[in-house]
Amino acid sequence: FQPIDPLLRLGCMQSSQQQIISHVQQWLHSGRAVWLCTIMKTWGSSPRPIGAMMACTMDGELVGSISGGCIEEDFLEQLRDGSLKTQYDGESKPFLVKYGVTAEEQARLKLPCGGQLHVLLEYIDSTKVNIDVFQRLAVDLENHNRVSRIVDLNNGVISAAAESSEDAVVIEGSRMTHSLSPMYRLLILGAGDVAKFVAEMAIALEYDVTLCDPRPNYLDNWHVPGVETTAQLPDDVVRERFSNPYSGIIALAHDPRVDDMALMEALKTNAFYIGAMGSIKTSAARRERLPELGLNDKEISRLHAPIGFQINSKTPAEIAIAVMAEVTAVRYQN
Repeated sequence: FQPIDPLLRLGCMQSSQQQIISHVQQWLHSGRAVWLCTIMKTWGSSPRPIGAMMACTMDGELVGSISGGCIEEDFLEQLRDGSLKTQYDGESKPFLVKYGVTAEEQARLKLPCGGQLHVLLEYIDSTKVNIDVFQRLAVDLENHNRVSRIVDLNNGVISAAAESSEDAVVIEGSRMTHSLSPMYRLLILGAGDVAKFVAEMAIALEYDVTLCDPRPNYLDNWHVPGVETTAQLPDDVVRERFSNPYSGIIALAHDPRVDDMALMEALKTNAFYIGAMGSIKTSAARRERLPELGLNDKEISRLHAPIGFQINSKTPAEIAIAVMAEVTAVRYQN
């Protein structure tokens, strides 16, 4: 494997939720208390979805976003002048702040027309219990396991549970369940020009991207910042790291020795997306070959081939757009 810089991995290889949880865990571990803000409800044109988070230390170091800038500035101003602390009762009890309730406030905070946000603020001290909880959350997300953060709204006690909901935030009585999703991964097969554009777009869309090509010398001049590369056999890579619902496999080598080796393993997994580049004729020939690799009709039917939305383009960048558009559409259909 070609190693990548740890700081680059922290910034580019984690989803926004995972990045925030990791920062909170590190801050707590270093003895620093943290404010954690979570969007509970939205009305109208909300800039960020329910469940979005922002975390901040007492000295104003911030990660994440709940509005794209306007509310963050207001929050930091209240942190600086001490007015934020006056809303906190000193007993670790979370409290709700409603933004954009009046037209004057919407104008002051530059919120979209009619937009409102209800944000839960939690003051999280650096205790062993809190450190352990956020350590578990960070490890589960790193291991691509869904996990929920459970908050007792009466006393602020936080716990972690291996449970999740289709809804990002669920409130039952005084119990809030905040479902956290691990980062999605993409395995790209074939070190070529299309793969470069696909990888760049996938990084921008917050995927953890790996490029695999076992052919001699193919990786020598292929490099995209933030992308891990490997010359391992594709079926081994799929089996070891890309066999869960948060994984996608994109075969772009246009070489059966590479693509089919990955597909014969990928189509047996519950990866959310599996696609292969090629013409209609090439794709038909591939479907005829795959049964010889031990795949049945149901497994083969999961294959997206020809890959991507059909936009009648042949340039690498436009093909990459079509590929990532289809990957995105399939991801949100699941």
